[in-house]
Amino acid sequence: MRLFAVLVVFLTAPMAQAKSCSDLLDVDVRALNSNESVNLCQAYQGKVLLIVNTASKCGYTDQYAELEGLYDRLNDQGLVVLGFPSNDFGGQEPGSEKQIRDFCVNTYAIKFPMFQKTRVKPPEADPLYQKLGDAAGYPRWNFHKYLIDRDGKVVDSFASAVSPYSGQILSAVQRLLKQ
Repeated sequence: MRLFAVLVVFLTAPMAQAKSCSDLLDVDVRALNSNESVNLCQAYQGKVLLIVNTASKCGYTDQYAELEGLYDRLNDQGLVVLGFPSNDFGGQEPGSEKQIRDFCVNTYAIKFPMFQKTRVKPPEADPLYQKLGDAAGYPRWNFHKYLIDRDGKVVDSFASAVSPYSGQILSAVQRLLKQ
């Protein structure tokens, strides 16, 4: 009987240790200008995420440089920046996905993952942004940022005017990376 109990504990231990996907990140999205679909949970489980709705013709577009700087500097510690271009505010992302990708790469040398052109405003918000909006409020403009912890929970959100290099974002990211 003891051997059986030990065997049951041994066989079920790995299953108990495996983390399940968070509801927030259990969504498939398409990589920018690609047919490749990515499940955010499978791709980024256990990472700290900064999810941003972007636009190429916005007063905040220069934040691309800071977002790439954060990604470049902290990716090896577990931070991933995820960009979602959106034309929901002021028609500031009117281009095709190819034009958006070319702009990001040629103007800002973006290497962080960028995804399909996305609706972020209710009631037409895409599934990820419906979940983000329900959890922490919907974006009011381009370059709204959501900070997600390693368990896939929204920890904070930051208005467009908050720079990715602000103390507010940097300290929150550093705290989550240490957990």
